[in-house]
Amino acid sequence: MHVRDLSAFLSELSENNNRAWFVMNKPRYDILRAEFLQLVIRLISEVSKFDPLIANVNPKKALFRINRDMRFSREKIPYKTHFSAALNASGLKKPSQGGGPTYYFHIDASGKLLIAGGEWMPPPDRLRAIREHVLNDRAGFAKVLKDKKLVKTFGGLQEEGKLTRPPKGFGDQGPHAEYIKLKSFIVWIEIDVIKDPDALEATILSAFKDSWPLISWLRQT
Repeated sequence: MHVRDLSAFLSELSENNNRAWFVMNKPRYDILRAEFLQLVIRLISEVSKFDPLIANVNPKKALFRINRDMRFSREKIPYKTHFSAALNASGLKKPSQGGGPTYYFHIDASGKLLIAGGEWMPPPDRLRAIREHVLNDRAGFAKVLKDKKLVKTFGGLQEEGKLTRPPKGFGDQGPHAEYIKLKSFIVWIEIDVIKDPDALEATILSAFKDSWPLISWLRQT
């Protein structure tokens, strides 16, 4: 994957986010998209060695489209300025679909690589099930939180959108009260991959491996 070429393309796209520019530069996009697909194919093969359920992921369906859904957006720009993919055993990569635990990564216009594992903003029924799993498997959840590799790589669960009070029906849950307030059960890290583009694939794979304890625990829900 030519990360610098991808970053340059996305940077130019961010400055010229319109259909005319994109059509003129479609050949560049097609080459980069093909390289990105090959990266995803290799990642599926490697991830399936420690998570066999990923072996049947369709690599083409794992890629997100570059076209933005502008139906409900105030920002009327037609294209995303990052390349992204999600590996999910269910094949449902969008959080709103409730597809379960997911390995995700994207590369943006500045050459930043974001790698994540878990469930981001799952739908209400799924979120409630995860919160109940926290309470019903306190020991298992505590083991995930203390996993050395997960903590070293990601620091811990992300708290984006965390509630200020426990959700309705849960009340005070002692030491687990803060985690019940979470609206996502996910870890992520952001890296300036353009400084070492040759390490891209190994970096993603290593982080996916380190998120495995959380992925595995969520699958038990």
